[in-house]
Amino acid sequence: MSDAAPVVAADRHGIFRAHGLDVEIIVEPSWANIADKLGYGLLEGAVMLPPLAIACALGLRGRRTDLVVPMSLSANGNALTLARKWQNEFPSGGIQALTSRQRLRLAVVHAYSTHDLLLRYWLAANGVGVDTSVEITVLSPSEMVSSLAAGAIDGFCAGAPWNHVAAKAGLGFEAIKTGNIWRNHPEKCLAMRADFVDRDSARTHLLLTALREAAAYCTSPANRPVLAALLARPEYLDLPQDTLETSLDPAEGGPTFSATYPSPRHAAWFATQMLRWGTVPENALDLARDLYRPTLYLAAGGRKPEEIKEMFCDTITAS
Repeated sequence: MSDAAPVVAADRHGIFRAHGLDVEIIVEPSWANIADKLGYGLLEGAVMLPPLAIACALGLRGRRTDLVVPMSLSANGNALTLARKWQNEFPSGGIQALTSRQRLRLAVVHAYSTHDLLLRYWLAANGVGVDTSVEITVLSPSEMVSSLAAGAIDGFCAGAPWNHVAAKAGLGFEAIKTGNIWRNHPEKCLAMRADFVDRDSARTHLLLTALREAAAYCTSPANRPVLAALLARPEYLDLPQDTLETSLDPAEGGPTFSATYPSPRHAAWFATQMLRWGTVPENALDLARDLYRPTLYLAAGGRKPEEIKEMFCDTITAS
């Protein structure tokens, strides 16, 4: 996934080493693997879906794990792709017209994901019965394009580069970007085991400093071809470089201010949506807020809270 760009850049460009860190990057095939390995202490930290981090901390997905989210890693980047057969009908009637004629089967990357929550929000805002007019199923991102080709699903909500892959193959079209549902929404985060953060605050600080530097590198359009080439390598995404370069285009939501800032308000939005759909207990809101640690992030960058410009959920639209 393209969201891993800051971690890959920090590793490949020696940013971790420059800060005295020895970091081993492990690529996992699924979010379930990542959650399990964090839970059993086989990983100290991971690129993660914010709702999944909340679910793991609540013990709703495998072993209950005390986690800390000291940094966000990306903003925007997801889209809903629908099968090509719907392309002529969608512009005139929209998603409500399609779902009024037949129940659509739509895939998301995980039951506890940004993709799932934003898809549900958009469907409901457009008058679609989320539990009656669509079936939301879970697939690994790498399986979505082949499942669309086989007719096993009618569409999917996934991150870069899978929407570009489907479009390039002529299998589907982009119905809406999630950045047009919630402009500059937080996407992946850095989730770390709380016991590691508590016992090794020095290395945590260095890690965040390195990742902030790497994120700044990734922001520059001039570095996009180099990033795409890195992510295209067989040990990472193993996909065409031009597809990945397109997926790194930041234009969908406009400028992203402080996209890496781990706002507790973002965590609260995710938790309230999870409460809305009945997937978390009542204490989820307080836990989600406590999960995010902006003080760690600010300390790593030497910035004060009032210097951070947040883009929050008042920018959400149902269009």
